[in-house]
Amino acid sequence: MSSILLPLNPQQRAAVEHETGPLLIFAGAGSGKTRVLAHRVAHLIQELETSPYHFLAVTFTNKAANEMRERIEGLIGSAPDGRGMSRGMWVGTFHAICARMLRTHGDRIGLDRQFVIFDAGDQQTLIKQALEELDLDSKRFRPQAIHEAISNAKNELIGPRRYETTASGFFEQIVSRVYHLYEKKLRMNHACDFDDLLMLAVQLLEAEPEIADHYQERFRHVLVDEYQDINYAQYRLVENIARKHRNICVVGDDDQSIYSWRGADVRLILQFEKDYPDATVIKLEQNYRSTQTILDAAYAVIRKNQHRKEKRLWTEKQGGDPLILHETANEQEEAQYVIEQIGKLREGQGKRLNDFAVLYRVNAQSRVLEEEFVKFRVPYRLVGAVQFYQRKEIKDILAYLKLLYNPNDSISLRRIINVPTRGIGSRTVEKLEAESVQHDINLMETIRQVASTATDSISIHLSPRASKAVVEFAQLFERLQEFMGDCGSITRLAEEVLKRTEYARLLEEERTLEAAERMENIKELLSATQEFDRRIENELSELANGERTEDDTVVATDFRSSHLGQFLEGVALVAEIDRWDESAQAVTLMTLHAAKGLEFPVVFMVGMEENVFPHSRSRCDTKSMEEERRLCYVGLTRAMEAVYLVHANRRTLYGMTEDSMLSQFVRDIPESVLQCTSSISTLDSSWWPSTRRSRHSDSPSHSASAASHRSQRQEELPGAHDATSHASVDSRQLSITTCQYAVGEKVRHGKWGDGIVVKVGSVASDSGVRSDEEQEWVEVAFPSKDIGIKKLMLSFAPLEKIS
Repeated sequence: MSSILLPLNPQQRAAVEHETGPLLIFAGAGSGKTRVLAHRVAHLIQELETSPYHFLAVTFTNKAANEMRERIEGLIGSAPDGRGMSRGMWVGTFHAICARMLRTHGDRIGLDRQFVIFDAGDQQTLIKQALEELDLDSKRFRPQAIHEAISNAKNELIGPRRYETTASGFFEQIVSRVYHLYEKKLRMNHACDFDDLLMLAVQLLEAEPEIADHYQERFRHVLVDEYQDINYAQYRLVENIARKHRNICVVGDDDQSIYSWRGADVRLILQFEKDYPDATVIKLEQNYRSTQTILDAAYAVIRKNQHRKEKRLWTEKQGGDPLILHETANEQEEAQYVIEQIGKLREGQGKRLNDFAVLYRVNAQSRVLEEEFVKFRVPYRLVGAVQFYQRKEIKDILAYLKLLYNPNDSISLRRIINVPTRGIGSRTVEKLEAESVQHDINLMETIRQVASTATDSISIHLSPRASKAVVEFAQLFERLQEFMGDCGSITRLAEEVLKRTEYARLLEEERTLEAAERMENIKELLSATQEFDRRIENELSELANGERTEDDTVVATDFRSSHLGQFLEGVALVAEIDRWDESAQAVTLMTLHAAKGLEFPVVFMVGMEENVFPHSRSRCDTKSMEEERRLCYVGLTRAMEAVYLVHANRRTLYGMTEDSMLSQFVRDIPESVLQCTSSISTLDSSWWPSTRRSRHSDSPSHSASAASHRSQRQEELPGAHDATSHASVDSRQLSITTCQYAVGEKVRHGKWGDGIVVKVGSVASDSGVRSDEEQEWVEVAFPSKDIGIKKLMLSFAPLEKIS
């Protein structure tokens, strides 16, 4: 047996040895899918002598792409000159692959090869401009909602003309108008948004048979990672490339499909066998990450989903500690409990800070966590905060570089025309823009003509001060362009921008902590440019020595068209996870969505309550609820050794304080793998069935230790709430085992028709003692938007169950 096959289990080996034809690999969490993909490529190259030139491997993050390439090179070794044997392979994200194709052949469909990629902020700016020009109120028609609708259309390969023919409702008609103008503005700026990269690449392949044949013949083996997360545009792209040789290998797990909000369609992986009836299907179910206890809990949650491929993960690491289910009074106590447990595990088990992750459903939950972590001086890193490339100073410098690369980029020009302040105010910019529209030229050309004394084509009335500032800006830009033509280095160009604009000097003169931090960020940007310059230098060396062909690189002799464009493209397509440093000594705080693909020895999942997780938006939609359940499954399977499920009896979120009910996902988990604890008196805990409370918390010893533990924590944690202050609230709450209606149950109302119970509770009498069913209430969600969710007293409401 070859060394490539030796470390694999039987299922992994079968996937690696599959030679030709469609292959679907269902790879459960922690089952070694990256290893399988890398070993499969290495096996085909070494054992079957397939040229690396014929491989296309598509991932969802640059981090995953780099890891795959490194693993492949580690398996197949290096050439005699020491260079990687995987040269010629295309390994990258969907967007990077499409951008590369469009840089090479985009002119065939009318796309300027010098296009820039607008990030989310640029796209929002363009949407706002379109709304303003159409005289539409951006407060009434939210730019984010408009952009989301356009993005969804592009993911479905629906252009503005086709969208217009299908737009039926009022909002869709508004979107249609904005969509047309938005696309026009993108092209005027010689720009693409992220969705364009996919849609235009598909358009290129389907409109140009010669180009399609080129890529089909080159990429005889197509591998796609995380196939459960693809959208329709990505599906069509892969189908077009793999059509000829049909050697398509997709790896994914429908149980981990959690990105429908950005266009992912779990049905695409589930219908793969219909698309390719001769496909070989292999399930990877041996888990190398978690304990069996954690896997059993995760399976108990996910098995409730109806639309899934049955698979059950197992591991040789039998047993494991039970999951801790902990009850707190409120979200402050929840955060304090997490901090306390981290401290205990560090002291008792020698855990490091980076061994811990705190996962939550929505970003708003991080505020209290951050406050408590700061209060107790626990180092943490917040994943999902402002990304590096979205920070002001970084966007400013990048805007200069983008404008030098593409002078048609009016979005970047507007950003830096008065940064640093140079006397070109908003009124001056408005006058310049009006002239641009009147003469049908871009904003930079208008500035150039205003600054030139040799033209009378532009007549614009500016104050002497503003006119002088515009002239000086035009001269600055011209000098930077001249420098760019000779510098040959992104780093030197960026340093020249910092010098000539005096951006760095002005920051240093501020002498504030904020300014110092911004300078540190700029230095980090220069580190990124230096790294890029070194890579380009290596590629040019290989090209000169005949070790690399033009088709294997986007490097060209022209600095602007190649080096700068390639750098800016890489920046635009970088994801936050690509900058992930797992060695940083800090506790990780992140959303459950952001945790996908990561692993931690200890995981805390907080906010395990109905309407928080699962999210309230999913209550009346079976499809959304299944995705919420998949998200819970993803969270549980991030853990290697221990899971803490934490919930609060009352929570303040979005400015509203409400009593909480334990998440249905927790109630799906069997007692045998749970250990229940509480920070509040067991007499106040009514959310857990008495059979479970008695096992874990109703014994005298537990009650005594809990009371002692609570008292000690109150002394240690300033501002912690006294549990007795919540006794009257908690004693009113309705146990989930006694209400005659259950969350999720279908009911019929005499006036409003059929609905679904989304919350249950009770109202106490003045004595604080709960009486019987006449005091019980339920919240019912009705499908009609005019009715929505109604809170109904059971003693009065004409309500009946639907069997």
